[in-house]
Amino acid sequence: QLQLVESGGGLVQPGGSLRLSCAVSGYTLDYYAIAWFRQAPGKEREGVSCISRSGYTTDYADSVKGRFTISRDNAKNTVSLQLNSLKPEDAAVYYCAALDAPHLINSCRYDGMDYWGKGTLVTVSS
Repeated sequence: QLQLVESGGGLVQPGGSLRLSCAVSGYTLDYYAIAWFRQAPGKEREGVSCISRSGYTTDYADSVKGRFTISRDNAKNTVSLQLNSLKPEDAAVYYCAALDAPHLINSCRYDGMDYWGKGTLVTVSS
């Protein structure tokens, strides 16, 4: 059973930065495409960014392009999401999720995720 644990959330002022981490255990990270999602109170969960198994392909929601950066370190079983130029509308619980898809070496997606973390809270406020 794959386990994912997010960390790095917190309170930050608008314009500030945070680095979220997703630590994966239970199996090697190499086999999984990873996506970050977020859910704000009263809103639906949305896909924020994803990264392929190889790390060569990434994707970002339009709302975060140019501000967020996803990366993975398969040797450390960790996926990170760098959040820059944060806005109040970025405030949410951020989740990482893993997709067991052996064929998705160079692509990623946001549906059909197999494993989820419990989330880390990001608050953006002055």
